[in-house]
Amino acid sequence: MQKNIRGKVYVLGNDIDTDQIIPAQYLTYNPANPEERKMFGKFALAGIPEGHQGLPQGNIPFVREGQMQSEYKIIVAGKNFGCGSSREHAPLAIREAGVEVIIAEFYARIFFRNSVNGGYLIPYESQEHLAKIFNTGEEAEVHIGQNRLINHTTGKSYALKSLGEILPILEAGDVFQYAKKNGIIS
Repeated sequence: MQKNIRGKVYVLGNDIDTDQIIPAQYLTYNPANPEERKMFGKFALAGIPEGHQGLPQGNIPFVREGQMQSEYKIIVAGKNFGCGSSREHAPLAIREAGVEVIIAEFYARIFFRNSVNGGYLIPYESQEHLAKIFNTGEEAEVHIGQNRLINHTTGKSYALKSLGEILPILEAGDVFQYAKKNGIIS
């Protein structure tokens, strides 16, 4: 796993649910098929309606029309990210869109576990309401080992909560690779 992840930030508000992350009509694609798997990235966050309070100012699209991936590597969100149904395709969709890290105040538990177990995303929790501090399009960098987020646009730095016991799972790649590496399964 990389020590630092740098890229543009996409800012979302509170209570972004799994139906907004990947709407049901796009669940017909097969994630085991590489060509169909890309479609999850194309339609990531497609369920957030225009004008929704959770969208960045100006309703900036997450994935631009005609593209298969987003230009954003980091999502900064508010509270309760990934709430709603236990849709395991939600973290996959965000990862397929090109995001590597999500930073939220806290997550719906099932979204958090799906992100870690599948090795899709690094789900950091913030110590403050960063969604009100950051703007979509700002350049930022997450320092994994230091649990820090640096906004290169403003020059400010923010502490993140430690990844704790999930870090070895993320470093292994996913929960199955972690279990194999530690002799839990063969």
